[in-house]
Amino acid sequence: MGRRKRKHRSAGSICNMAGTGLIIIMIALCSLLVLPGIFGYQMYNVITGSMEPSIPVGSLIYVNVMGPEEIREKDVIAFYSSVEEGSIITHRVVMNNVVSGTFNTKGDANDGDDPVPVEYANFIGKVELTIPYMGKVLTVMSSLYGKIAGVCIILAGALLSIMGTRQDDREE
Repeated sequence: MGRRKRKHRSAGSICNMAGTGLIIIMIALCSLLVLPGIFGYQMYNVITGSMEPSIPVGSLIYVNVMGPEEIREKDVIAFYSSVEEGSIITHRVVMNNVVSGTFNTKGDANDGDDPVPVEYANFIGKVELTIPYMGKVLTVMSSLYGKIAGVCIILAGALLSIMGTRQDDREE
C-alpha cells in the first residue's frame, strides 16, 4: 500500500507542478506584452527581412520613445514610412541630419541606403531590444483567438493545480 500511495502522491504533485508551470508561462508571456508599455516602450513584430541577419523576420522589438536628436550613427530606429501610409519600418541610421531634421537610413540586408531621408516627424524611437521569433508568438497572443487560448491555458493550469492538490490531500 505504501507504493500505491507514492504513485498517487507523485501523480498529484505532477499535476500540481504542470498546472503551476502553465500559469507561470502565461504570466511571463503576458508580462512581455504589458510591462514594457509601463516603462515607455512600444513593441512591434518585424515582418520583413530588411534587417536580417541582425533582426530576423518574426522578431519582437522594443522601441524606446526619445528625441530624434539623441540618435547616433549605427543606431537602429523605428519610423513611419509616411504619415499617411502608417507602415512602420526598422532600419539602421547612416546619418542623423539634425540641421535638416532627417535621418539617412539603410536596412542591413539592403545593398544601398534608403532613397528618401526619414523626417523627424515620422520618427518613433530607438530599437533597444530584439527577441528573435517572439514577435510571432505575441502577435498570436494579442489576437482574439490568442486571448481565448491564453484564458483556456490559465484555466487548465488552475484545474490541474486543484486536481493535484486534491489528489495529495486524499492520500494523506
